[in-house]
Amino acid sequence: MPSLGLVTLVVRDYDEAIAFYCDAVGFELLEDTRIDDGKRWVVVAPRGARESAILLARAVTGEQADRVGDQTGGRVGWFLNTDAFDRDYARMRAAGVVFEEAPRSEPYGTVAVFRDLYGNRWDLIQLNGRAG
Repeated sequence: MPSLGLVTLVVRDYDEAIAFYCDAVGFELLEDTRIDDGKRWVVVAPRGARESAILLARAVTGEQADRVGDQTGGRVGWFLNTDAFDRDYARMRAAGVVFEEAPRSEPYGTVAVFRDLYGNRWDLIQLNGRAG
């Protein structure tokens, strides 16, 4: 059965993106392979995730650079599921992640929107029915 493998996120700089996603958000670095002329194959994912991950792709053209931080037109583009919302929310805030709002309860679960280091919007979400 098909599954979603990688999703590309265009970034300004590989190392600053790795630091943010691994240190602040809590992802793990799955791969960092140098290709050529400064290009790297950099893959990060939530700890333990194996079905899908994020390919951090450094912008190399002006058009790509224009998309950094607004790859979804201002909408939330990524949804980071958690099984312990309060734990992950507190850890991320302590690591400097900027949340746009206080956590809120919705019919589907607990959620708060945060921005990555470039301004892309994410949901941290614990869906109802999951331990936490």
